[in-house]
Amino acid sequence: MSYEEIKKASETLNSKTSFWLGFVVSVLVLGTVGFIILLALFLKGNISLPSGAKSNSTDKTTVVDNKPTAGDEYTEPAGTVAAVTDRDHSRGPADAQITLIEYSDFECPFCKKFHATMKELFDAYPGKIKWIYRHYPLSFHANAGKEAEAAECAYELGGHEKFWQYSDKIYERTTSNGTGFALVDLPKLAVELGLNKSAFETCLNSNKYASYVAKSLQEGQAAGVQGTPGTIIISSKGEPSLVKGALPLNMMKDLVDNAL
Repeated sequence: MSYEEIKKASETLNSKTSFWLGFVVSVLVLGTVGFIILLALFLKGNISLPSGAKSNSTDKTTVVDNKPTAGDEYTEPAGTVAAVTDRDHSRGPADAQITLIEYSDFECPFCKKFHATMKELFDAYPGKIKWIYRHYPLSFHANAGKEAEAAECAYELGGHEKFWQYSDKIYERTTSNGTGFALVDLPKLAVELGLNKSAFETCLNSNKYASYVAKSLQEGQAAGVQGTPGTIIISSKGEPSLVKGALPLNMMKDLVDNAL
């Protein structure tokens, strides 16, 4: 091979090498810029990672199961909160320093978890918390509304004590998501708790508490609840705030401490 041939081959190789080197560098630069832009959007909250997707819809008319997501603000000012009366299902002393009003759905998986958290929280502050339970059955949970009516029938036949026992048992046994506790088992649970089966079935089949449950949901919406669970904390100064989602016990303790 002559000198001219060697020189020509070298120039061809250098040209190809330069092209591919430039191409690789361009791809790396564009990828780095894209990553920086996505990271900036994520940190500003304009996008979210799939594994941490927020449960709350941007459509304020939509109700959902509330699962808190890292980075959320967990409380906001409450709307119009319906006054607590003797008809409310209450645990704790009437003169407790703070009141927690739980709006919940018997078939919501996050409510199932949060109900257990609320029991722990209540026990951790003896005499300081008045815990109110109100109904907020979501439309896409097929059995939730009827289960709420059943709990009211338990109240009719056995007072607040039986209401709480009945509600606690449903949360313990349901597998959630709509039909986790079979409707045919509602009378069986009543009998298990010492209630009269015939009287319970008559109450449940009459649908007499359907309007009461619907009213509770409407009051929750007026208070700002958009999903379940939604909890109103009324501080020792009488200031209401709305807790978003099924917060863990340690976070709820922080909020209670602040409210006290």
